[in-house]
Amino acid sequence: MENVECIVVGAGVVGLACAAAIARSGREVLVLEAENAIGTHTSSRNSEVIHAGIYYEPGSLKAEFCRRGKQQLYAYAKDRGIPLRNTGKLIVACSQEQVVKLEAIRRNAIANDVMDLELLTQAETHRLEPAVACHSALLSPSTGIIDSHAYMLALAGELEAHGGMIALQTPVSGCAVSDSGIFVETGGKDPTRLRARHLINCAGLMAPAVARSIRGLKENSVPQAHYAIGHYYRLGSRSPCQRPVYPLPEPGGLGIHLTVDLGGQAKFGPDVRWIDKIDYSFDDSRFADFVSAIMTYLPELPVDRLAPDYTGIRPKIVGAGQPAADFRIDEAQVHGGRGVVNLFGIESPGLTASLAIADYVADLVRRSG
Repeated sequence: MENVECIVVGAGVVGLACAAAIARSGREVLVLEAENAIGTHTSSRNSEVIHAGIYYEPGSLKAEFCRRGKQQLYAYAKDRGIPLRNTGKLIVACSQEQVVKLEAIRRNAIANDVMDLELLTQAETHRLEPAVACHSALLSPSTGIIDSHAYMLALAGELEAHGGMIALQTPVSGCAVSDSGIFVETGGKDPTRLRARHLINCAGLMAPAVARSIRGLKENSVPQAHYAIGHYYRLGSRSPCQRPVYPLPEPGGLGIHLTVDLGGQAKFGPDVRWIDKIDYSFDDSRFADFVSAIMTYLPELPVDRLAPDYTGIRPKIVGAGQPAADFRIDEAQVHGGRGVVNLFGIESPGLTASLAIADYVADLVRRSG
């Protein structure tokens, strides 16, 4: 049996950020990843947007970490040459009735200390994005897009530069918390048993399942996992817009929006469909509804040039029809397992918030000894 000071479960963007931050503090870190590459789930199946922190409940972890993480992410990417672009984005109201909701979003952003939003008239919006049809819009100048794969590679490189390691194809098959440490059993080609002082569960979609495998935690401390799949379509012609364009949010997501990637191509999505298990299959059956949603703000879109691209699954901890949940970062006072930190429901804006989350988790590790 090998001893490791700190084990991080999951090599997605948040797991890698946490591991790098902990390694940077001088601790020994091992990342266990069940897949054969880093970031194969939520971290590589999203819109790659750097969010401003507009929508989230004031005082929530999502609001706080998104606002701080955005600033950190821009600086981190600049320092390391990670491709990104500060595009700004538009949130559009397509009718007079929607203007009230747009104003509520603006007030919520101010409550989150996001002070740079600008309310645009129809004419002002048209001058920025002639293809967009709307009554009015909010311009968010601090929104951007980033190459999430390059970002994860940079985090992995930083982790390894500070002596950390990543073990791919090494799923966690069981854990136990005791007075003498946290015992972790792994599967894969080379099953092994490890003992750690700290275990950080950043397993994303699988985080509740990993937490349930840890013997010694309070049974009712682990939330139920819920999965909301989103579909993305790619436009096979020139993007009609220079920046992301978002409709008003919908239950479970931010609406089917346009994102322009770093290569200048436009993609649309994601929608929200609740599923029972992790399955990335692309279901094209609601294409007409998808198109209808886009046409409310881009009526001249050449819909015949839209093609299925990919899907992503949000790691929800509440189900359909329930109010949105905040990030959960649970330590021993919640679940009773000394040295264990569980991260649940790290969906959007998890990419943007990743460095702020990592600082928070690294501080928990530091304070726990």
